[in-house]
This record gives sequence, C-alpha cells and structure tokens, in this order.
Amino acid sequence: MTPLAERLARRIAAEGPMRVSEFMAACLTDPEHGYYTTRDPLGAAGDFTTAPEISQMFGELVGLWLAQVWQDIGAPEAVTLAELGPGRGTLMADVLRAAARLPGFRQAARVHLVELSPVLRAAQAATLADAAPVWHDSAAGLPDDRPLLLVANEFFDALPVRQFLRTADGWAERMIGAGPGGLGYGLAPAVADPELDRRFPGAGPDTLVETCAPGEAVIQALAPVIAARGGAALVIDYGDWDGTGDTLQAMTGHAYAPVLETAGAADLTAHVGFRWLAEAAAPLRAAPLATQGAFLERLGITARARALATGDSAAGIVAAHRRLTHPEEMGTLFKVLALTPAGQPQPPGFA
Repeated sequence: MTPLAERLARRIAAEGPMRVSEFMAACLTDPEHGYYTTRDPLGAAGDFTTAPEISQMFGELVGLWLAQVWQDIGAPEAVTLAELGPGRGTLMADVLRAAARLPGFRQAARVHLVELSPVLRAAQAATLADAAPVWHDSAAGLPDDRPLLLVANEFFDALPVRQFLRTADGWAERMIGAGPGGLGYGLAPAVADPELDRRFPGAGPDTLVETCAPGEAVIQALAPVIAARGGAALVIDYGDWDGTGDTLQAMTGHAYAPVLETAGAADLTAHVGFRWLAEAAAPLRAAPLATQGAFLERLGITARARALATGDSAAGIVAAHRRLTHPEEMGTLFKVLALTPAGQPQPPGFA
C-alpha cells in the first residue's frame, strides 16, 4: 500500500468505513501525501495533459469568448476574470494574450485564481507575473462587487463524488473499508432517498450513481454574483448532461491505474453531471450543452489552425487540432456548459 493508503487503513480501523468522497478528498488534497498538494501533475513528465497544454488555440478561443461576453455586458471598466483550478497558468496566459485584442478588456480584467496546490500556485505565479493575480482557496472567496467572468477547465471532475447503488430496499452508499488485503469496497445499509429517486427515476436494481455536492456548492456560491452583477461561467470538462455508472478513475503516467491501490500517487477524477451544475446555478440560464469539438469549431479553431500551420509547426498544429476536436479524441467526450443571466445575449459557440 502507498503511505496514504496505510494511513487511511488505520483511520478506517479506528473510525469505520469511509465514503468514496472522503477517500477521494484525502487522495487529492492531503497536506503530506495528497496528489495535488505535492506535485505538478501536468504535461509529458506528469500524469495527464489538459487542453491548454496541447495547444495555444484552446486558450486563445476561450479568451476571445470571454472578451465577447465582456463586450456584450457593456464593457464594464472593472471585471473579475477568474479561473478555477488554473494548472500552470497556461490557459489564463493564453486568454489574456488573445483577449487583449479587444480594446479595454485587458485593463478591465482583474485576475483571480482558485488554487489549493502550493506547487501549482508557484507555477502560476511565474507564468502570470505580469497579470498580478490574486489567489483564493475556494470559489466563495471571489469578489462579489463587480461582474464575474469565470472559466473552469477540468476542475469539476476532480471534486469528490459520493456513489450509491440502487437495491431492492433503497439506495446503499458505496463505502471503502480495509482488511488484510488492503482497501476494498463495501456498502452501507440501504435507505430511502427521494432526491436520488428524482435524479435517477429510471434506475433499476444494481444501478450505480454518483453525486458531487462540492461541485454544486461552487456553482451555488457563484451564481448569485453573476445574476446580480452580470458575466458568465464557462465550464469545460468530461462527462455528460446526466447518466449513471461508476466513472471514478485513477491515472498515473498517462495510463489508468487501480483506484484503491494508488491512494495519493495517482490523479482521481469522475465524470461531471452537467445537469446538476445547471440546476444548482438557478436563476442563471444554461446554454444548450455543447461538445468541445463543436464549441471550438463554432469559435473558429479550424481557421486559426490554418493560420498557425506553417513550416515546421504544421504537423504539430494539425495533430493538436485533431486532438481537441475529433470525436475519437477530446471532441465529444468533453462538454462545454455556459451559464449567464437570462437577460444577457446568448454567448457565442452554442447552438
């Protein structure tokens, strides 16, 4: 077992089985052994690569999207430009460079970053030194006195989920116990749960479902600011509108790994249920959910790729375009959700 798994086994022995969400939170954010608190997970030398690290085209188009929304709300003199889980700061750097093409936007944007990892904060500080960012431990700390333009790319998939199994007696929460062979799954006693019945009305016996209360809480904290002040939230992640099944996965070295055997040593994620984020955002309006490929194509990624694909860079640009947009790559697995006040114009990139 990993050092963190050994610690969790001792905790389980003393306190009893833990929820999947508790296990996930410990694996990712434990101060001593947590995955995100102890390393830079990105890039070829890390465990996974996100869209901004694949190509500048991604961040440029997101930047132009944000700048267009800023213009649509009247080009206010000051606006909070915030990112949840900003990685190395690559996306925000590309956003600022591209959005600066719209006169006044760069001067209006006050950059705020929500990041817990000290390792990644250091990388963001180096990448975004000229932007003078302000850091926050949680989205609840973002300013509420001006319009908010928010982007979250591969943020919500890393928030802890709970898992429940539909049984003949109700919903049984999936738990994690410990034994001589290490950590293992079990079930708590089944109980009635009207909210799960509402969310998953067609779930038959042995159907496993997931909920992510922390993700919904983030949206609930931000929605009143956007509703009152204007702005938008752009969420890009893998998942679907809703659905069932066990989507919890671990990744290390760009390959999948056993979830319970790599505690603290692998990235843990679960698919995002965009419907529940949209519901939590009331009274904001959710634009029709788009695939990442369709969203980027509507924003002009093909034209941008053609402009960049010259000389020795051509093959790399073509490969990046395919990876970001093709159905067999990130194009359909990743979805895009935009949340805006009802009175604002429909944001670009959505049907």
